[in-house]
Amino acid sequence: MIKQAGFLAAAAVVLLLGGCSSKEYYVPQDTAGTWNMKGPLYAKIVDVTSDGAVLDNGKIMTSNAFLELTLTPKHRFISQNRDWIISSTSDGNLSLHSVTNTQDPIAFDLKKTVAAASVNDDILAVLFANNEMAIYSIATKKLLFKEQGNAPVAVDLRIVNPYFLKDLVLFLTLDGKIVIVNAKTKKVIRSMIVSSEPYFNNIVHFNVSGNTLIAATPYKVFSLVANEMRAPYEVRDMVFKDDIIYLCTKQGDIVSLTPSLQKIASQKFEFAHFLGLIVTDKAVYALEKEGYLIALDKDLSHFKVYDIDLEEGLVYAAEKTFFVNSMFVKLQ
Repeated sequence: MIKQAGFLAAAAVVLLLGGCSSKEYYVPQDTAGTWNMKGPLYAKIVDVTSDGAVLDNGKIMTSNAFLELTLTPKHRFISQNRDWIISSTSDGNLSLHSVTNTQDPIAFDLKKTVAAASVNDDILAVLFANNEMAIYSIATKKLLFKEQGNAPVAVDLRIVNPYFLKDLVLFLTLDGKIVIVNAKTKKVIRSMIVSSEPYFNNIVHFNVSGNTLIAATPYKVFSLVANEMRAPYEVRDMVFKDDIIYLCTKQGDIVSLTPSLQKIASQKFEFAHFLGLIVTDKAVYALEKEGYLIALDKDLSHFKVYDIDLEEGLVYAAEKTFFVNSMFVKLQ
């Protein structure tokens, strides 16, 4: 079992090395030229979470902005909401930094590695690296709820933070479950299994839109509309936009699905190793490891492949920009 102190570092290795043992590479039949909308970031990405990326100068980059907070070397960025930025050390010293003023952060000495955390009003919801779920009061720092999940052997870096839905806290666990807790009664009211693989089975994507809940592990896509539905896809990256699920897979497929997981369309890119997926209002963009940007129509019927000189390193997909190591790739 991975020790908690090395938990996140080991997860990062998974992201960097996953799929790199293959000796076959994607080679397009032709390209539409070089994609020139790129440039230097003037800093290197050293960490990626579900809410953003951290540069080697301590700056935090989210999907649409740089945050004012500069992290100290021992702190890892966890998440950000309207009022708070959450960071934590490997031994569980969690800090809530106010977005609106420069007051000293609120500190929690949790004594265990934090995998994910979110804040809503007076509630701090924490998912620990041993898959324990907990809820704390911010005002009193009192533990209000605790539930132990199955401890993971190894995880994917893309750990999703707890999600608040009215009076509910949804924990996206490290063993492939969605555990729903009533924040008022402090009781588990439902637990849904997304997938049951023994390794790298944590929830890596999650989205709620209207009455639709979409989630994924590296092995399976899950949907809850009227009923629970699952579809087997080895997910590299996934976006839920305009009531359509877009995903790219380990096998080199780019697929669109309905919320009920019915396939709409797909394109196959033989041996492609996708680094990330971004869906804009007009197109679907997939970044490929060998130095290609694939731009598809929203219906996936047509595509163009562009050459792009990529660096090796961590990748963060923002709203309309890919960030790769110390460079950015801007989309149209």
